[in-house]
Amino acid sequence: MTLFYLNVTVHLLAAFVWLGGLFFLVVAAPVLRSVDPPELRSELFQRLGRQMRTVGWVAIAVLFITGIVNLQFRGVLRWEVLGSAGFWAGGYGRTLAWKLAAVAMILAVSAVHDFAVGPAAGRLPPASPAAQRLRRQATWLGRLSGLIGILLIYVAVRLARGG
Repeated sequence: MTLFYLNVTVHLLAAFVWLGGLFFLVVAAPVLRSVDPPELRSELFQRLGRQMRTVGWVAIAVLFITGIVNLQFRGVLRWEVLGSAGFWAGGYGRTLAWKLAAVAMILAVSAVHDFAVGPAAGRLPPASPAAQRLRRQATWLGRLSGLIGILLIYVAVRLARGG
């Protein structure tokens, strides 16, 4: 049982790191937007983005691994459970399905933000209309990630409480 609690603790710490970084950017971005000249502002956003991307994806990897281990500890990773329509129709199964769907959504949104839109904006001249458009898209993708993150917290609490 001690290993289960240790795994849950690591899972929660990874979630704190990842979501904490995401919510930190909500505070940092408006401050950085006031930095002049635009070239310095762009450089700061790029550096912060690269660092957060690395930390965030490491946290996501830890969440993935510890999440699978948590399901193993709970006895869910067996075919007679996962292959059962009754499991997915029950409270725990439905809540797990919501959590897995939210995880898939946040992975997709984060990947588009971190590997497509954000880097593309950083390659353009900071004052260009295309860079401004991409930065707005990156901002909205970040906000969407934050909302999905809040949903994930809610669903995770429900899951921990039995569904």
